[in-house]
Amino acid sequence: MLDLRYVVAHADQIAENVARRNVQADVSGLVAAVQERSGALVRLEEVRRVANVVARQTGKPTLDAAGLFAALPEFLRVAFGLATDAEVRATDRPWLVQIGKALKTMEPALAADVDRLEKDIDAKARLLPNLTHPDVPGGATDDDHRVLREVGSRRDFAAEGLAPLDHVQLSEKLGLIDFEAGAKVAGQKFYFLQRELVLLDLALQRFAIDLLVRRGFTPMVTPDLARPDILEGIGFNPRGSESQVYSVAGHDLCLVGTAEITIGGMLADTILEAEQLPIRIAGISHCFRTEAGAGGRESRGLYRVHQFTKVEMFVFCEGDLASSEAHHQELLAIEEELFTALEVPYRVLDICAGDLGAPAYRKFDLEAWMPGRGAWGEITSTSNCTDFQARRLQIRARPEAGAKPKLVHTLNGTAIALSRGLIAVLENHQQADGSIAMPKALLPYLPFERIGPR
Repeated sequence: MLDLRYVVAHADQIAENVARRNVQADVSGLVAAVQERSGALVRLEEVRRVANVVARQTGKPTLDAAGLFAALPEFLRVAFGLATDAEVRATDRPWLVQIGKALKTMEPALAADVDRLEKDIDAKARLLPNLTHPDVPGGATDDDHRVLREVGSRRDFAAEGLAPLDHVQLSEKLGLIDFEAGAKVAGQKFYFLQRELVLLDLALQRFAIDLLVRRGFTPMVTPDLARPDILEGIGFNPRGSESQVYSVAGHDLCLVGTAEITIGGMLADTILEAEQLPIRIAGISHCFRTEAGAGGRESRGLYRVHQFTKVEMFVFCEGDLASSEAHHQELLAIEEELFTALEVPYRVLDICAGDLGAPAYRKFDLEAWMPGRGAWGEITSTSNCTDFQARRLQIRARPEAGAKPKLVHTLNGTAIALSRGLIAVLENHQQADGSIAMPKALLPYLPFERIGPR
């Protein structure tokens, strides 16, 4: 959520940003509602003030007609039909009682109007995306992302006399994934990992966690459920036909799609001290996504599933761009270090404005080369959300003792999403004899050097 004062003062800039990010939001309506609320609050406070004045007059009058007339704001003079102080009978108790009753009627109506406007403002403000880094490319499609670099060499399978299989074909030959049993038990896009793939899954988790601990992250296993207000605070939509979130019937809870939700929510309504920052957390969680509308080649096998495990990086840092941008570059460097160690070719994308998602100020994706389909596929993402999430969740820090708390900045990044990490390892390390060699970085975590051949 953006600072409303900033939105009102820079309405044209905000409208331009909304258009650039391909978002439907009513900026002019929001500004009008904020201004209308300001007027309504003034009227409400004036009614309450005058009600107190009149109440004192009905007991033991202290104001003459001119003084009472002066105490009335213009809109109340008009409402009561008072043009001059001559028409105010300060000591006429029945008249004062009548005015007092009228004020008591006006107050709840004005309070209801303020409440209505505040709800309207909140609904409109929540549709606004974050501001956008000036270097973010324009556009709203995959073709508009900027490729920053490509790292690693793609294997020439043809030169090896090998036609690469995709991970589904590999898993069928080696008995590593049972999609049929998953569908029987829970429906399509669920699965059972089997045999060596279970150990590879655990090895990838431990490898990522060990790397992050060396980098100063605190490891956590987070809840798989969160309240809807926490999801909304992070920037996820837990309701509606477009939601990717599973809700739990009969409970005010949702299954999380990422540990970003639970880690960000754990400090909601918290004031930190400056010396506590930065807070860097490596969270392990199961992730659940409905993947509504997903289909096509990218939905095959493990690439787009309803449940997977993920190691997520999350950072709370001081609330300035210099600090959060430095952390953002570090999160990206960690992702690159991890997939370089796994010997997986990848490329880094600077995501275009129309595909950032509401919370992100800037986002980088890593795409791995997936030989089985001869194309790049997203494997990680890292976003700088500046103070967008912190404002919604009220996460603040004192710059120094006794100072006014200031909103922190939050960042997130996928260390590894295990489903897609498995795809990258299986497809890039398949061998001519039907086996799959393990990356050297994982050997300390595994009791085998290759899977198969059977």
